[in-house]
Amino acid sequence: MARVRIEADYIDLDDPMLVEGLPGAGLVGKIAADHLARGLDTTYYGSVYCDGLPSIAVYQGEDSTLRPPVRLYAAESEDLLVLRSDIPVSPSSAPDFASCLTDWIIDNGVLPLYLSGLGEQKEGAPNLYGVSTAGGEALLEEAGIVPPADGGLVSGPTGALLSRAEFSNVDSVGLIIECDGQFPDPEAARVLLDAGIAPLTGIDVDTEALTEQAEEIRAARERLARQMGEADDASSEAQPLRMFQ
Repeated sequence: MARVRIEADYIDLDDPMLVEGLPGAGLVGKIAADHLARGLDTTYYGSVYCDGLPSIAVYQGEDSTLRPPVRLYAAESEDLLVLRSDIPVSPSSAPDFASCLTDWIIDNGVLPLYLSGLGEQKEGAPNLYGVSTAGGEALLEEAGIVPPADGGLVSGPTGALLSRAEFSNVDSVGLIIECDGQFPDPEAARVLLDAGIAPLTGIDVDTEALTEQAEEIRAARERLARQMGEADDASSEAQPLRMFQ
């Protein structure tokens, strides 16, 4: 049965915001959501058992407890929920997943913030844009987040969630950040947190660690490029690195 099962019903939330962190382009949503959940010392709040999610169990280091791959974490004092996922949601399964999660959002008076990466070339700090459904536009205006300059679309599971919110006339906000479309982009996730999530939720977390990760990843990619350039013909065959879309 498709549902969200609350594991910590002692936590009292009053019309909370939800930050969605499904894997996508540049892994920006997942990086930002995971960092936010750790920074706020959140509590494991709920299990997501929506149709379309694979039936797998996840274990973590130094912990024997098995958990589902998609979970909700709560920061009670901040009236905030964070959706964390260890798996991508396949495009074919996204409509069922979006319908299930949106029904729960409506029933529980939750305001969702959906996160998406715009994989393209960028110079300097990545640009952040906002889109919305129903009454979400007022939140973007209050936070000073501008709409995209050009038309486009949001695909994959996050696109399905935004589509379902629009169909159901649910207040929601979508944050779109320019990012590296092939590699994890913690710098884009940092901007997403500082310039998007913080003004919308009123919650700040230290993002210095994400800046350090960006520098480490950049150095690793430069080393990889040099190694590929120095390799002989016998080792020149490569498989593309595909990120979650």
